[in-house]
Amino acid sequence: MSCNHEHEHEHEHCCEHEHEHEHEHCCEHSHEHEHEHEHCCEHEHEHKHEHHHEHSHDHGHSHGHSHGCGCGCGHDHGHSHDHGGEEEQGALTYVRMGLSAVGLLASIFFLEGTWQLVVCIIAYLLAGFSVLKEAVENITHGEIFDENFLMTVASIGAFCIGKYPEAVAVMLLYEIGEWLQDKAVGSSRASIEALVNVRPDHANLVKGDEVTTVKAETVSVGDIILVRPGERVPLDGEVIEGSSSVDTSALTGESMPREWTAGSAALAGCVNQSGLLKIKVTRPFSDSSVSRIMAMVEDAQDNKAQPERFITRFARVYTPAVCGIAVLVAVIPPLLGWGSWSTFIHKALAFLVISCPCALVISVPLSFFSGIGCASHNGILMKGSNYLELLAKAEIAAFDKTGTLTKGEFSVTEMSSADGVSQEQLLEVAAYCESQSTHPLAKSILKAYGKPVDGSRLAGIEEISGNGIRAVLDGKTALVGKAELLDGVAVTTQTSGATAVYVAYDGRYLACIGLSDTLKPDTKEAISALRKLGLHNLTMLSGDRQATANSIAGEIGLDNAWGQLLPEEKVSHLEELKKLGSVVYAGDGINDAPVLAAADVGVAMGGLGSDAAMEAADVVIMTDELSRLPLAIRIARKTMSIAKQNIVFSIAVKVLILALSLVTDMGLWLAVFADVGVCMLAILNSLRALRTK
Repeated sequence: MSCNHEHEHEHEHCCEHEHEHEHEHCCEHSHEHEHEHEHCCEHEHEHKHEHHHEHSHDHGHSHGHSHGCGCGCGHDHGHSHDHGGEEEQGALTYVRMGLSAVGLLASIFFLEGTWQLVVCIIAYLLAGFSVLKEAVENITHGEIFDENFLMTVASIGAFCIGKYPEAVAVMLLYEIGEWLQDKAVGSSRASIEALVNVRPDHANLVKGDEVTTVKAETVSVGDIILVRPGERVPLDGEVIEGSSSVDTSALTGESMPREWTAGSAALAGCVNQSGLLKIKVTRPFSDSSVSRIMAMVEDAQDNKAQPERFITRFARVYTPAVCGIAVLVAVIPPLLGWGSWSTFIHKALAFLVISCPCALVISVPLSFFSGIGCASHNGILMKGSNYLELLAKAEIAAFDKTGTLTKGEFSVTEMSSADGVSQEQLLEVAAYCESQSTHPLAKSILKAYGKPVDGSRLAGIEEISGNGIRAVLDGKTALVGKAELLDGVAVTTQTSGATAVYVAYDGRYLACIGLSDTLKPDTKEAISALRKLGLHNLTMLSGDRQATANSIAGEIGLDNAWGQLLPEEKVSHLEELKKLGSVVYAGDGINDAPVLAAADVGVAMGGLGSDAAMEAADVVIMTDELSRLPLAIRIARKTMSIAKQNIVFSIAVKVLILALSLVTDMGLWLAVFADVGVCMLAILNSLRALRTK
């Protein structure tokens, strides 16, 4: 459908919007509305962000995620949402590990000689079959220096030197450590996967007078579904009948229910709390809001922060290096006569066991994943862990005005009437003249009037190009618009409002109406919180009049305010700010694409279900609340702190244990205990990022 609405609508706000968006919409609107009031901002927005996201969502539900260590450890943590299979696999794991543990204890306390060897081999295979299989497969693919290889060599070496129980202990404790790691990874994913799990797999399909329960994926766009109180909305759509209070917390983290009525956008995953809703489906099951959000979060794993990239580079050098050192430890001392071959082979094996930097390569990515999960739980979507890092470094904050600091909704804030003119009278004249306009200012005036308009009183409405509206009301001429429109009628009053609309009737000046955009309720709180976090040079970059920008900035306590800016001028000011430090810019995600792209971190005040906002920025605040920005920064800083703690702790302990293994007779099982212990402490520390407030 192509809709061309031509209205040239100019208020003395100097607001000329030229939006070039490379987004495909089913309805193309070209608005040219000749209706001039006093606005002073000229916007030319060229939206040139090209994002190529290819997401295939087969929500049956299977999301396989490979969280590689980066060191070649071969940690492939596959998460399949085939819950029956998971339960069977988990039960089998428990049985294997239990039998292996029984065999190990029997070999230590009750068995000797051949029977000890036989039982240890069985226990070893039960515990380590998957590791041995993975090691062989990786070697065939040219991936030699991984964790599976290290564990295989160390354990087989232990058998070779007669340390049968230690060989079993090496593999069993390693498997226990892997199991605990998988549990920790699963816990960190819980807040993100909750987005997937809130999607019901059925829908109540309405066909005539009949309602049938069907699989949600079988429902087509255009179908009508019924959502009863207490049920989750299965698909995105539009409410066509009914009204209800709806819980959107699964998507936004917002506890306050939203009211849905006919015409409201309905989003999958939300819970209908009270009324009966009929919804016309607008997106298929695989392309619902939840799916798109989840896809974005999953893609975030591909954008690594600097510490993660460091770990990857470090591990590629580290692993073959320790293998070489282990060979030297096993060979050089015996050749020099410093001890027996058995002693130093044992030391080399212990060295290999504890050399794998699992704590480092698992805990650091897990820290960032936990941070992304915490942000998602609070309605903040990160497009990569690198943006967590950049947010943590943010020193300066800049903001768009409309839709970011303010609601983007004009309201009548001031009326300056001529002598003897009542506010009711002037609003009546203005409302009747604006009654056929769809402009936001016209809607604001009609809302302030608050009464129905009797069209029979209007003999005609004429739009005067560049100035406003002339109408015949009750047989007399009414004028609403710029001061120039009043054509000789003396203007005797002014307003301090952002936008001035002048009204005259029957050749007499009535009033000047001031309309202003209102602040969001949490704007002042957000600005105060950002200052407490140490951010400075808080700046507004607005296309609105300078006087308006100054007024808003003074009210909320900004350091700088720049008005009447074109998009390219906003970018220029932002580049100047970047010379002073790292800049985070918050805009509406639609009109501020160039600035969002130019900032170190672009934050879109997306609003629930805003596709354009998701495409425009690095971070999307789904609740449209500016107060979520300081929360995002706190999450980012805590995540970075935890990641650095894990790096320092893991490397320090690893070096200490490696040194001890060379100068003491540390057993293999102690080496594994040490390795698993360090890893689990680092993982538990990583999970703290999930609880940032």
